[in-house]
Amino acid sequence: MYEDEKFAKRLTELRLQKGVSAREMSLAIGQCNAYINKIENGKSLPSMMCFFYICEYFGITPEQFFNYRVADPILTDELKSAVEKLSPRQSEHVLSIVRDITDIN
Repeated sequence: MYEDEKFAKRLTELRLQKGVSAREMSLAIGQCNAYINKIENGKSLPSMMCFFYICEYFGITPEQFFNYRVADPILTDELKSAVEKLSPRQSEHVLSIVRDITDIN
């Protein structure tokens, strides 16, 4: 998959997670109503400035946007913040649960 296709797919995934239409998002970042749709359909790519607006809209960093292994970067950040507040024993327990759920050892 080419990078522009990955970009479009990621944008769509994040937008759907946020529960907004392409039109709503386009207008929210100050663009014409078809702007996001054109990006998601591979007809264009955003300028660097618009990319930063997109990241700001989602409340994520550019690094989080391009980390395709993380399906929901906002939820992942919340989980990380919660785990950081745990004691080492509690963290081990959470890790054990995660390993059990994902079959990772």
